[in-house]
Amino acid sequence: MTEMVPLHVAPPAAIEALLDAAFGQDRHQKTAYRLRSGSQPIEKLSFALLQDQQPIACIQCWAVGIGPARLLLVGPVAVHPDRQNEGHGSRLMTQMLSKAQEIGDPPMVMIGDAEYYGRFGFSAAATAGWEMPGPWERHRLLARNPAGHALPATGMLERADAL
Repeated sequence: MTEMVPLHVAPPAAIEALLDAAFGQDRHQKTAYRLRSGSQPIEKLSFALLQDQQPIACIQCWAVGIGPARLLLVGPVAVHPDRQNEGHGSRLMTQMLSKAQEIGDPPMVMIGDAEYYGRFGFSAAATAGWEMPGPWERHRLLARNPAGHALPATGMLERADAL
């Protein structure tokens, strides 16, 4: 049986090991890490799934901006390779989206697979004019904005201090 807990409850070293297993030890070189550098995950939107007190999956959310607009950067969404295809990623996304509704359903951005994250309302339709600080694949920059918050058509995504 798995237990969902706030991310900060999970052992930090075990979360790092999970992220290494899911994305590789070179994950810090990825552009998304540049956006998150120097900030902390948003506690009320970041979770871990534990089994026997050890994380098997996690989701983290961060504050970013594009011009004056503030967005929620979703990710990483990590599931241990031995535990994939068991619904853990979907469970984490559903929990995070439910909690995001409670704070006004902020606009979200992520780097991910549109075929998977499309079921949660993410698409590349709004991000064609957006830029990121480093290499990335344009078709993988996805946004979700069901509340219709005003977002710029162009600009550079940057780390923000708050949502």
